[in-house]
Amino acid sequence: MNPDQKLSVIIPHLNEPDNLRRCLRSLDAQRSDDLDFEIIVVDNGSAEPPYNICTEFADVRLEREPVPGPGPARNRGARVARNRILAFIDADCVAEPGWARSIVDAMTERRDIDFAGGDIGILMTDPQRPTAVEAYESIYAYRARLYIEKHGYAATGNMAVRAGVFGAVGPFGGISTMEDTEWGQRATRLGYHAAFLPDAKVLTPSCKSFPELAVRWDRHIAHEFRSYGDSAAGMLRWLAYCAVMALSPAGEIPTILRSDRVSGVRSRWLAFTCVSRVRFYRFRKMMELVYRRNALAIVSTWNRKSS
Repeated sequence: MNPDQKLSVIIPHLNEPDNLRRCLRSLDAQRSDDLDFEIIVVDNGSAEPPYNICTEFADVRLEREPVPGPGPARNRGARVARNRILAFIDADCVAEPGWARSIVDAMTERRDIDFAGGDIGILMTDPQRPTAVEAYESIYAYRARLYIEKHGYAATGNMAVRAGVFGAVGPFGGISTMEDTEWGQRATRLGYHAAFLPDAKVLTPSCKSFPELAVRWDRHIAHEFRSYGDSAAGMLRWLAYCAVMALSPAGEIPTILRSDRVSGVRSRWLAFTCVSRVRFYRFRKMMELVYRRNALAIVSTWNRKSS
């Protein structure tokens, strides 16, 4: 362990070379004389492992994890990390200035924090004219404070944890689980305390189109369906949930009007049209699962296509 380092940054990677380079550039810019950290990229089976990209930056280690899924990739990074604070960021994220400093300061100065999640925003193509998907995801995709303060977990695209706590709680789950939710709630049940770090912010691109957004929802819907079980009571609760989903868009109007994540009438209207489309899509897919019962096949995928 380097005595001058306190932080290990872990990045799972799969077929995203351009995004990875952008992520590493944003992290490397945060190094200074009084803040150094190692970066561990864990490749999860890319068509072309990012050897050349990793060598462009100082103190970046490339590991390989053959078991599919971001959870196993993060676990590999945690096993080989040298420092007492582990920070997880996704390869398609850009760390905002001050991200690493905010994590180190919070985890050093506040001993009551066992793990933490930072803010997550949308990296827009044109912030002055967001697309409908960008406006929707700005409000709904990454509600990091809510995840921590209400649900007891941090999104692993921007999460920090003490290495000792990670070891005590255990590894992230595999590709068939919602690994951030499951891990965080397991940690919370064990009595570990989570905190929201608003200054430790990352930006991530939104989906480029509605079909891409829909694919992202497919896995989430399938995870939810499996959690309800196959009993008659479970199916009745699921069908009730389906009905609520179909009727829910109108109830989102106050949220969209109050949100500080978008501005202007145009952006709010686009957000409403997209959330309505998403909710009706979710309703249709939820009903399909009742008949097809193919949830396991859906959750067992994670970006296995080549770039």
